[in-house]
Amino acid sequence: MTIKPIRNENDYQRALARLEQIFDARRGTKEGDELEVLSILVDAYEQARFPIGMPDPIEAIKYRMEQMGMRQKDLAEAMGFKSRVSEVLNRKRKLTLEMIRKLNEVLRIPTEVLVQKY
Repeated sequence: MTIKPIRNENDYQRALARLEQIFDARRGTKEGDELEVLSILVDAYEQARFPIGMPDPIEAIKYRMEQMGMRQKDLAEAMGFKSRVSEVLNRKRKLTLEMIRKLNEVLRIPTEVLVQKY
């Protein structure tokens, strides 16, 4: 098959169908090379057509806390008082620059996520 740019939905569907056909191709073979190039094209099309936005800062904090088995009182050190943590998580108080720095350090949430408006 000749590899062509993916410019529209039909091209995209055709590429996906071909990827399915050659999915198990061995690396270094003609089909393996086709699989690699086609995967790159599909990925580029998907990123341009279906971009994934950044998560909501508060939801990111809650999610990371859950992942790490943390409770609100565990964040009091990073954000100040336990009541302040509650206010932030309930969207009654904005994150300060110092809180963002601490949350980045403690929860490893990228600062780009934390500085967004919510």
